[in-house]
Amino acid sequence: MKSRILGIKFFVIITISVLSIRLFSIQIMDTDYQEIANRNVIQQGIEYPYRGLVFDRNGKLLLYNDPVFDLMITPKNVDLSDSLLIKKLLFITQREFDQAYLKARSFSRYLPSIFYKQLSNEKFAALQDRMRDLEGFNINSRTTRGYAEIGLANILGYVGEVTQNQLNRDTTGYYKSGDNIGITGIEKTYEKSIRGLRGVKYRNVDVQGINMGSFENGAYDTLPQPGQNLVLTIDGALQKYAERLMEGKIGSLVAIDPSSGEILALVSAPSYDPSLLSGRGFSQNFVTIQRDSLKPLFNRPLQAMYPPGSMFKTIQALIALEQDQVQADEIITVNGKLIGDHAPPGKYDLERAITKSSNNYFFKVFRRVIQQGEHLSPFIDSRMGYKKWRDYVLQFGFGKILDIDLPNEKAGFVPSLKFYDKIYGKERWKFSNIYSLSIGQGELLVTPLQMANLGVILANRGYYFTPHLVRKVGTESLDFSQKSFIEIDTGHFESILEGMQALVSVPGSRAYIPDLVFCGKTSTVENPQGLDHSGFMGFAPRNNPKIAIAVYVENAGWGARAALSTASLAIEKYLNGSVKKKWLENYVLKGDFQDAKPE
Repeated sequence: MKSRILGIKFFVIITISVLSIRLFSIQIMDTDYQEIANRNVIQQGIEYPYRGLVFDRNGKLLLYNDPVFDLMITPKNVDLSDSLLIKKLLFITQREFDQAYLKARSFSRYLPSIFYKQLSNEKFAALQDRMRDLEGFNINSRTTRGYAEIGLANILGYVGEVTQNQLNRDTTGYYKSGDNIGITGIEKTYEKSIRGLRGVKYRNVDVQGINMGSFENGAYDTLPQPGQNLVLTIDGALQKYAERLMEGKIGSLVAIDPSSGEILALVSAPSYDPSLLSGRGFSQNFVTIQRDSLKPLFNRPLQAMYPPGSMFKTIQALIALEQDQVQADEIITVNGKLIGDHAPPGKYDLERAITKSSNNYFFKVFRRVIQQGEHLSPFIDSRMGYKKWRDYVLQFGFGKILDIDLPNEKAGFVPSLKFYDKIYGKERWKFSNIYSLSIGQGELLVTPLQMANLGVILANRGYYFTPHLVRKVGTESLDFSQKSFIEIDTGHFESILEGMQALVSVPGSRAYIPDLVFCGKTSTVENPQGLDHSGFMGFAPRNNPKIAIAVYVENAGWGARAALSTASLAIEKYLNGSVKKKWLENYVLKGDFQDAKPE
C-alpha cells in the first residue's frame, strides 16, 4: 500500500513537472505563442502619410492627394457567416470574397491587410453603418493621387501598388505589401522625397476585433510624416498650350530655358489622362492604355530616336570651322549632283548654306573634315578624321544620356569606329561609306531632348546645363548651375546664327514674329516607313535667349510645315503671353500639313 502511494505521488510530481516545463516554454521561451496572445488584444494599424504636392514654377498646383478608404481584414477574427453581408454591401461574388480572404490569410491570420481597395462613396457609406456587425473588418483611410490638369502625364508619372519583385529588391525594408510606389515620371525619380514616412497606431481590441481604444494611451504610436513638396521648372500655361498644339499628332515638343537648363515644357504626343491610373480602375485602364497602338505610355521626348536631319548641319559647320576646314565667308560652288538636294545649285557661303539647307555644301564640308590628308591610305585617313569628328559630336550631348530627372532616358546613337569595323571590316571603310552623316542621316540617332539641348548650346554660344524638371524639393533649391562646355571657339557661332536667323525671320512666313529676332533650323527627317517627319530646333530671342525649343511631328513632311509652325506659336505664347497669328494656330490645330509647300 505504501509503495502504491509513493508511486502515485511520483506520477503526480512528474506530471506537474512536465506541465510546468511546457507552460514555461509557452509563456517564456516560445515567442510565437506570446506574439499570438498579444495579437489577440493589440492591433497594429498603419497610418499612411500624404505624398508631397507638386507645383509648377509659378506656384500652380498640379498634383495633390484625394482621400480614399480601404476595407481591412484580420482573418483570425472573421466570422465567415458574415460573407453574405459583405458580398451584398460590396456587390462582389462568392469567388471574389474567397480570393480576397485567402490572400489576406496567406499574408497573416493575425495582422490586418487590405480586403477591398478604394471603396466608392456609396460602398463606404453602406459599410460605415454596419461595421459593428462585421467582426474582423475595419475601415482604413489613405490617399490616392489627384490631378489638377489632364495633361503632364509623361512628366508626373503615376504610382502603383508595390510588386513582389520590388519588395524583394527593397534593401531598406520600408515597403510592405499593399503600399504604393512611384512607377514612372517624377513620382519615381523623387520617390524617397515625395513618399513621406508611415506612422503606426496601436489599439486594444476585444476577442471580436472591436476597437476598445488606444493601447497604452498612444505611448508607442508614431505619427506619419508627409512627403516633401516639389516645385517644377514647368511653365503650366506653356505646357497646356503646347499639349493643345500637339493634340491629334505623334511626336514631341521640348522647351528649355537656356540660362538654367530648366525645362519649360515637355510634351509627348499622344498622351493619356493620368487620373485613369489613379484609383480602383488602375489595372483595367493600364491594360487599355498599354494596348493602344499609338503608345501613349512611350515618353517620346526622352525615348524616341530619330535621325536629326538638317538640324545637325549646325554642328557640322561648327566642327569644320573649329578644325579650320572651312571659313565662314568661303564660297563653295555646288552643282547639286553629289547628293540629293532641295537647295538649288550655285555658290554658297556658310550663312547661305544654313539658310537654304544645301545638302551638297555640307557633303563637301564633311568630306574635308573626314579626309584631312593625314595618312596616305584613304581608309586610315577617314578613320582618323572620323574619330576627331565623333569626339566633337559627343561633346554636344549626343550618344549619351543628358541625365534628366526622369527615368528611362535614351542615349541616342553616334556610331563608333567599332560599329563601322563590324559592318565593313577594320580599316575597310572610308568617307564614301558614311557620307549620309553629313546631312544628319544614316546611322545617327538623337532624341528630341538632345535636339532641344542643341538649341540651348547654340543660344549660349557653346555650353549647356543639365536639363531638369524639378527646382525645389521641400524647402531646398536644387543646384544645376554647373556648365558643360563645348571645345569650340565662341566666335564660330555667329555665322551659324546669322543663317538660322535668316531662315525664320522672313516677314509673312510662318515663323515670323514681329519685334522678335529668333534663330532656328528645320529638318525633313527621312522615314523609310512612310511620310517624312517634320523637325525644328531653335531659340529666342537671339540676344539674351529665354527659350530653346525642339519639335518633332511624325509623318508630317517638310520641317517648315508642322514643326516650325508649332515651335513659332509656342515661342510667341511663352515670350508674349498670347498668340496673334490665329491663322497659324488654326493651321496647326487642324493638323493637315500636306497642303503646303516648303518655305
